[in-house]
Parts: sequence; C-alpha cells; structure tokens
Amino acid sequence: MPLNAQVKQQAIQDNKRHDKDSGSPEVQIAILTKDIQQLTEHMQRQPKDYASRHGLLLKVNRRNKLLTYLKRANRQAFVKLTQKLGLRA
Repeated sequence: MPLNAQVKQQAIQDNKRHDKDSGSPEVQIAILTKDIQQLTEHMQRQPKDYASRHGLLLKVNRRNKLLTYLKRANRQAFVKLTQKLGLRA
C-alpha cells in the first residue's frame, strides 16, 4: 500500500533543503516515517499480514540507517528532524 501522492509531496515540501530537493536524508526519513505510520495502522487492523509486517520491518531498518547517517554527518539537522517528526533520538 503505497503512500498517497499528496502525503508524499507534503513530506517533501516540509523537509526539503532547497527548491529542487527530493532525495536528501531528511526528506527520505520523513517519507519513510509517513509510510511506517500508515503500515503500523494497517498492522493493528490486520495482525496476521506477515508480508506487510516484513515490509514494515525493512522500512524501519532503512529509516534507522538514515538516522544514524544524519546523526553522524549533521547533528543539528538530526536533532531538528527528530523533534519535528516526534522520533526518539
């Protein structure tokens, strides 16, 4: 179940570094966070959907890797993004 295009564009607009930015770590983390929230709601309704559970775990791991990179590369952006998205640091 992919993200709605409007939700994805809003995440990009809220977290982009410059006008043409669509692939910075901040944007990727924001999109993954929206996707994880959507999949979490789905898993609460459908607890036996193991394929979606596997996809959810892959997305969570990918987000954690990106967060680790951002924390190492740009600590200020990491703190700002985690507060903005409500993630634990």
